[in-house]
Amino acid sequence: MYAIVMTGGKQYKVAVGDVVEVEKLEGEPGTELTFPALLVVDGTDVTTDADALAKVSVTGKVVEQAKGPKIRIHKFRNKTGYHKRQGHRQRLTRVEVTGITTK
Repeated sequence: MYAIVMTGGKQYKVAVGDVVEVEKLEGEPGTELTFPALLVVDGTDVTTDADALAKVSVTGKVVEQAKGPKIRIHKFRNKTGYHKRQGHRQRLTRVEVTGITTK
């Protein structure tokens, strides 16, 4: 059984026991979170109906707050002497999926 959940404007395929890196969510390690399900697959049974999905709950536990890899940005314009360097590290939250329940 797995589900497609949405958080931070992105969709993730999750199953019970998976650890997923998502964009930063508030919470200390050990905090319980609930995600809305967009699709649930249980064997050959696929659920996409909005009424049925309103009863589905995907829960997870915050494992840790982390940072992604360093991204280096370099802008350059030819023949003008223009160079601009910038770096970025995205803040991430690692979440362990603890359950996919239907009510």
